Amino acid sequence: MHHDSDHVETVIVGAGQAGLATAYHLTRRGRDCVVLDRHQRIGDGWRQQWDTLKLYSPAKYDALPGMPFPAPATSYPGKDDVADYLEAYAHRFDLPVRLGVGVDRVAAADDGDGYVVTTSTGPLRCDNVVIATGTFGRTPHVPAGADQLDPSILQLHSSEYRRPGQLGDGPVLVVGASHSGTDIAHELAETRPTTLVGRDCGEIPPRLNARTARFVFPALVFAWTHVLTRRTPVGRKEMASIRAHGGPMLRVKRADLAERGVVRHEARFAGGRDGLPVLDDGTVVDCTSVVWATGFRQAFGWVDLPVFGDDGWPREYRGVVDGAPGLFFCGLSFQWAFTSMLIHGAGRDAAYVVDRIVARAKQRPAAVPA
Repeated sequence: MHHDSDHVETVIVGAGQAGLATAYHLTRRGRDCVVLDRHQRIGDGWRQQWDTLKLYSPAKYDALPGMPFPAPATSYPGKDDVADYLEAYAHRFDLPVRLGVGVDRVAAADDGDGYVVTTSTGPLRCDNVVIATGTFGRTPHVPAGADQLDPSILQLHSSEYRRPGQLGDGPVLVVGASHSGTDIAHELAETRPTTLVGRDCGEIPPRLNARTARFVFPALVFAWTHVLTRRTPVGRKEMASIRAHGGPMLRVKRADLAERGVVRHEARFAGGRDGLPVLDDGTVVDCTSVVWATGFRQAFGWVDLPVFGDDGWPREYRGVVDGAPGLFFCGLSFQWAFTSMLIHGAGRDAAYVVDRIVARAKQRPAAVPA
């Protein structure tokens, strides 16, 4: 192993739950690593979510390895609680996080030995890179045709939405009916006419309350962890659906939307007509605001390695990229199971990746013979 100051065995990109869990397992096994994150504080990715966001899993299932979540077991933590937990977790285990460091490029080293990670504070050489930048990528996706809407219509991506007060009083259109879109539409419908469009992604039947957390969630988590995996036909089918369209409704149900008077169309947004949104069945929606709950693109242009499919997703299995030894992903949607996109799944996925990193380190020559 090199011992110059700009060499580290493993560089982890992203200090969210997946990156921190990876660093936890690596440091516990005596491996050298560093976690790079562009934010100024650990947890800022969570702090920037909308005000009323709560986790969809109870606190009992929101722990990273080695540290329980400090909340009543059947409660559903808010986004700031999660941010504070991640920050406390990194401090408790003294994880090697460098904040305020942007990563511009990951590429193979010119001499073929490992990787070079180009950062805002200079390059780092490493044997392994773990990309832990988020479940669905972090580049907001807005459908083609958004630019055909009248400039007077306020447009916000769900990543910019914080609270209803950001929008005017007029009717609002929410595009995208996965769990975040349905949550936002339900919140907005309390104070203004709301239309929700997009395909139905299904719903998890039980109510997310303390009773569910106690009696139903253990069975759900078992199924999400051991049945809905990439090893089973039903899991692979679910993986394709969730990666393409987002997850099912969790907290808000179809009945809740109907009760608040949300107008529901399963047609897709198709563009503008006379400045107003039009759907692919010809319906024109009169609105003064649009919230695009249309997810994120996998934008890995900064990873300068030929490891991505036509869909933009890395060609990996359980986070391991066979086509680029030493390159790993952690925190992807359905990296192994439905739980991969919940905090509950981050520890297991990270442990698998770290096993591969440790095995790889044992195979590497300690020194190159003359």
